[in-house]
Amino acid sequence: MSSDGHHNLNKVSAAGLLITLGIIYGDIGTSPLYVMKSIVGDRPINSDVVLGGISLIIWTLTLQTTIKYVMLTLRADNKGEGGIFALYALVRRSKKRWLLLPAIVGGSMLLADGIITPPISVSSAVEGLAVFGIAKETIIPIVIGILIALFVAQQFGTGLIGKSFGPIMFVWFSMLAVLGVANLAGAPGILKALSPHYAVNLLINPPDGFHPLVLLGAVFLCTTGAEALYSDLGHCGRKNIRVSWGFVKSALILNYMGQGAWLIQHDGKMMSDFAGGNPFYSMMPEWFNAIGIVIATAAAIVASQALISGSFTLINEAIRLNLWPKVKIKYPTELKGQLYIPSLNWMLMLGCIGVVLYFKESGAMEAAYGLAIVITMLMTTILLSYYLYMKRFPGFVIVILLIVYLTIEVLFLVANLEKFPHGGFITVLIACTLILVMWIWYDARKIRNQYQEFVKLKDYLPLLDTLKEDQSIPKYSTHLVYLSSANMADEIESKIVYSILQKQPKRADVYWFVHVDVVDEPYMLEYKVTPLVSNDVIRIDFYLGFRVPPRINLMFRKVVEDMVRNHEVDITSRYESLNRKNVIGDFRFVVLEKYLSNENVLPFYQRLILNIYYFMKPITLSEERAFGLDNSNVVVEKVPIILSQVRDLNMKRRENPAISGTGTPPQQ
Repeated sequence: MSSDGHHNLNKVSAAGLLITLGIIYGDIGTSPLYVMKSIVGDRPINSDVVLGGISLIIWTLTLQTTIKYVMLTLRADNKGEGGIFALYALVRRSKKRWLLLPAIVGGSMLLADGIITPPISVSSAVEGLAVFGIAKETIIPIVIGILIALFVAQQFGTGLIGKSFGPIMFVWFSMLAVLGVANLAGAPGILKALSPHYAVNLLINPPDGFHPLVLLGAVFLCTTGAEALYSDLGHCGRKNIRVSWGFVKSALILNYMGQGAWLIQHDGKMMSDFAGGNPFYSMMPEWFNAIGIVIATAAAIVASQALISGSFTLINEAIRLNLWPKVKIKYPTELKGQLYIPSLNWMLMLGCIGVVLYFKESGAMEAAYGLAIVITMLMTTILLSYYLYMKRFPGFVIVILLIVYLTIEVLFLVANLEKFPHGGFITVLIACTLILVMWIWYDARKIRNQYQEFVKLKDYLPLLDTLKEDQSIPKYSTHLVYLSSANMADEIESKIVYSILQKQPKRADVYWFVHVDVVDEPYMLEYKVTPLVSNDVIRIDFYLGFRVPPRINLMFRKVVEDMVRNHEVDITSRYESLNRKNVIGDFRFVVLEKYLSNENVLPFYQRLILNIYYFMKPITLSEERAFGLDNSNVVVEKVPIILSQVRDLNMKRRENPAISGTGTPPQQ
């Protein structure tokens, strides 16, 4: 990102605040739809539980969301970008391999949470129709229909409807605040919940029938969207998030208190006795129910959209960091950062529909919700602490932060583990699958690079010059371009040398070697040209941020145009007839597609990782498409990867009796 973009982190504007409301507060903003309902449960309403529960919510939002994320974590920006992979890109500069684990675990858990958030948000909103006597069997198809429409719309981008997200969420939070204030007069004693005394008392002395861990698991749902505040730092800016959070937090607390005041007035009754069975809808005036349901549904759709977009961004970053298989990525609009990943979109859609069909109602979905996100928060705490250590923060400050937040989040984790057999296993199972894919993809690349053989290019320059002048070999191309993984400008893979000189001698006038280096700065877009032999052998290094799509064909063309303009290279055809007419020479890209040779003898772990890697490879994007190369001028060559050969086969030659003159020829 440019320095201007980095500077804009601390700018505040009315438009910026509105955009922030629409992008990052959907998840945490729709939590009033189900948190108090989850705390009360299917037991008689208990005033002490309500008072203590709201106190826990207030202090969870303060400690976990306000202090940890808004005040502390937003400081850890990577050239203006946030999120767990951006944080990992910051700390991986220390070369500590163990830091990869919290990044992979946190990212996978965040993705797994994306399969639960849209169903629970949309279901909680649409279930408000129960106040009109609409049966659950009718609500389920409505929820599924909304989710399908939401995912189908992704391929067209959100450029147009995205402009309405901010106003929708402003109306939503305003409604939350007004409803809360309107109900406070019924039981003003609920204001006592501002004191942490009631939170601590509820956990130490819970009423009969209420378990403190179950209550903590329900309370945690109020802060599940906190990670989004950090993930969307680059879209909104630090200052806009901090200023808007004051409005959002106030609206949330007022609404929770309003629900609490309504519940206290109905102490001893069952929520099932009320239409809809949800204090959020029950505290609304009857005349406002239909309006409230429409606004809540719109807010739930915005929340789901924000999470889906966040999942696309997360996978895009994982691909660029070599933590995920290369898949097709589209850019439906010209808006910066907006992308669409078809495979992920349909996977999320099927997962969300499966969740709705399995749990059938939002109350049951709460069992699967929260476990994955609390693990993400734990991983963020670990990475953030190491980042502060790298920034030379005082040791005692880091230790205090670790103790406080590891204690809070481990308590929430233990509380959420109670949900594991009731549905939490679904998100954990999904997350573990994602962790396995990320680890295999990362480790397979490390194993391959470990055995990659590089040679000094200068040793082969005389051969290239001789090949270029050899008229007995048909010219392969005027300009021949290879993608190279060699980090050093004076090195090249031995496989490329084999492709040029031995597999099929490729005579060309100009040889180009292109290397792509993914850097930790999210939006860097730079290149370097190294002429190894003037106008004959040229190397280009691209330095791309982990959020920049590698459109190598387009980028390479731009570099060549700049070089021609600076008289650094002549790209006219070297064919005499075409050269006289100044016709531009042809360019041909060669991509080496590697496969695992049967000659390898590897340790069990490495063989297992590579076998799984190559099993998944066919369903991923081909190398040429992943690098944005045009198919018309690309040649794909298959080359074997020989990582570890059998050194001695102990083969013995038999003498042929018919030739040696001894014995009789063998029978056929």
